[in-house]
Amino acid sequence: MNHHIPFIQFRDYIPGLQQQIEEAVLRVVQSKHFILGQEVQRFENEFATFLSREVNVVGTGNGFDALVIALKAVGVGASDEVIIPSNSYMATVNAVLHIGARPVFAEPDVYTYNLTAGAAEAMVTSQTKAILPVHLYGQTCDMAPIKQLAAKHHLKVIEDAAQAHGAQYRGMQAGTLGDAAAFSFYPTKNLGALGDGGAVVSGLPAVADFARKYRNYGQQQKYVGEIVGVNSRLDEMQAAVLRAKLEHLDECNTERQRLASVYLQELRHIGDLILPYTAPGCGHVYHIFNIRTKHRDALQQWLAEHGIETDIHYPVPVHLQPAYRFLQYTKGDFPVAEELAQTSLSIPLYPGLTAQEQERVIAAISKFYRKL
Repeated sequence: MNHHIPFIQFRDYIPGLQQQIEEAVLRVVQSKHFILGQEVQRFENEFATFLSREVNVVGTGNGFDALVIALKAVGVGASDEVIIPSNSYMATVNAVLHIGARPVFAEPDVYTYNLTAGAAEAMVTSQTKAILPVHLYGQTCDMAPIKQLAAKHHLKVIEDAAQAHGAQYRGMQAGTLGDAAAFSFYPTKNLGALGDGGAVVSGLPAVADFARKYRNYGQQQKYVGEIVGVNSRLDEMQAAVLRAKLEHLDECNTERQRLASVYLQELRHIGDLILPYTAPGCGHVYHIFNIRTKHRDALQQWLAEHGIETDIHYPVPVHLQPAYRFLQYTKGDFPVAEELAQTSLSIPLYPGLTAQEQERVIAAISKFYRKL
């Protein structure tokens, strides 16, 4: 019987990486320094170097906190409006609401599923303070027009780069393209920790200074609270693990791109499948390999019966989430996002997925369409 193929799994794709991670954890245990020590400082510096721009990195407890802090750091506050895509994850919406601002949804592009300047501009009002593009599934948004729009209306741009570690836009790294950016290091991310973790990234010193204080109770000097802050610090153990994994991020992303190219080749012209499209200049690191079909639920069930795990990103668009009824959006307001929710299916793709496993996924999908 064929073994189960998980949707995602950390595997020792890089020989010795598992040992490096274990040694990093042991190093922190032996150091007896667990909060805001050398590991965090070194990771922040190394990630800033990786991003290849004059940016500051501030480690946080998780990606949600990074979004909240980034928004606050650029001056978004109560009663401000923030434009976000209508097909993002709830964390993006919650971050805006958490600071008392109002999320304003805009339709994603029908091909890339990312927010566009054209869709965003239609939502700009006198209350708009910022645009929050999400580099969905690992593909960067077309940022040049978004930045032009922001300049035209004097808006801030905060990137949600939680799925885009190492993705590039016209030679520049995701996370370096706006006034600030937020990364998540949740274990399943392209750069993932062994638990929660995140980071605020900005080339603006004032933004980084605010983030450093805010994440640590509002203090820069111990016991001197300069602002009202929170406790959201990337801990030493997660920073040490991220340092080990960061060395291999490009190599792992290259493998993701190779696996994606196999899917793109072998699944083309099959049934009604719609495969990922990468826009010119917009890099894709395939955090998620998303396919679309009107037979989504049946295909997912078929794959499950054949031992292949899948996921849906995301089954309920944010404007229809019960928690956001007070925003007064209704079904039909964002037909593109609603169609994506009804037709999207994410299939296994991660470093360490074997050729035999990928062939099984492809064969199972092909057989499903032959039996229709």
